[in-house]
Amino acid sequence: MAGTAVLSFALTACGDDSNDSEPQAEDTPSSSESAPAADSFTNDECAANQTSADTLRVGGILPLTGNLAFLGPPEVAGVGLAVSDINAAGVEGVAACHDIQDSGDSTDMSVSTASAGTLVASKPSVVIGAASSSVSLNVVDTFADNKIVEVSPANTAVDLSGYSPWYFRTAPPDGVQGNALGTLISTDGYSKVGFLVFNDTYGTGLRNAVQQTVEGAGGSCVYGCKGDGDEFPAGQTTFSAEVSGVLAAKPDAIVVLAFDETKSIVPELKAQGWDMAKTYFSDGNTADYSADFAKGTLEGAQGTIPGADPEQGFKDRLSGWSEQATGKPLKDYAYGAESYDATILAALAAVKGGATDSETIQKNYAAVSGATGGEECTSFADCAAMITDGKEIKYTGPSGIGPIDDENDPSSAFVGIYTFNASNKNELTSTVEGKK
Repeated sequence: MAGTAVLSFALTACGDDSNDSEPQAEDTPSSSESAPAADSFTNDECAANQTSADTLRVGGILPLTGNLAFLGPPEVAGVGLAVSDINAAGVEGVAACHDIQDSGDSTDMSVSTASAGTLVASKPSVVIGAASSSVSLNVVDTFADNKIVEVSPANTAVDLSGYSPWYFRTAPPDGVQGNALGTLISTDGYSKVGFLVFNDTYGTGLRNAVQQTVEGAGGSCVYGCKGDGDEFPAGQTTFSAEVSGVLAAKPDAIVVLAFDETKSIVPELKAQGWDMAKTYFSDGNTADYSADFAKGTLEGAQGTIPGADPEQGFKDRLSGWSEQATGKPLKDYAYGAESYDATILAALAAVKGGATDSETIQKNYAAVSGATGGEECTSFADCAAMITDGKEIKYTGPSGIGPIDDENDPSSAFVGIYTFNASNKNELTSTVEGKK
């Protein structure tokens, strides 16, 4: 154990490791033994004539381009692997296919607007995405107005909790991640915190949650605080003024909440003499920067990524599907498990409701996650068999989320704590579980 943090959302440390492999949380669910072998992967892309009338048509609005494109491969693999597993199970009435469209990012909303229109026209059973909360806010009403279920594997903005009966997510809202990140900063001994945050729903919402936690622990915000107006626009590329401003406030620690802008912020912080080990990141920028910065640049810095660290077998299967379908193995696994579970839950909702249309999935989505109680199961095949036998189920997949609550959020979820090594690669050092 890395030590137990005292968090207001009842977070408990689940594990750490000092060897070269990533640690596994004891309570993190494992991949199913009944899953198909690696050599049986299928890449089941939808045909034009397949609709939700007779097929579990899984649409995707995921970042194939833009400043969150590094999240695209694991999320696409999560959907693709889930569809492969669903079809391998051979459950009558639930043949599945996937249709992935580009979400782009918040700097050009025309991409997601066009993709949402394409998906609506295809009559999907469910749409998985978007990764960006701002992008989801751009398209969520389009899907809801057409009575199409949208399930994000990565949205964390608190504004989306309970937003629509047609919107669900398998990632925890920022209250959980923000509490974990704020507590990490406080327990590291820092009390004066500065923020470099972009003016995005994701960034400001997470900043507010981290700030509240730090202040609740007796600390203070000295720059980039809520209401101060120091946010920068998404897509900005130069940050000398912002870095000078935050350093002038003499913080003990700096939290960078941004996406690809991070690649310009970090060199500026380094150039102005900041100790990078006192820098904290979140899921939008806790990534592998080994090819972007000189060795040692980020050594000792830390960040958080919501989601359990799945067992290596599941990650191997995700990467195996990606390599077989796209020719490239995965380099990053963020939100792959959440994308997988979002898709499996939709398929189980279809089994429970006896149809693959979106209204059936909407009515049964929370129930198959365990919201109505039920017996735990860990694979689509096993869960579907239990439903067919008339049982209530609680699907527990590799993401480790709790049952969907009355705001269509996970009632509990894991958050990983990562530390950057000398090669600027983020390594998992502990995992905490938080409840709303």
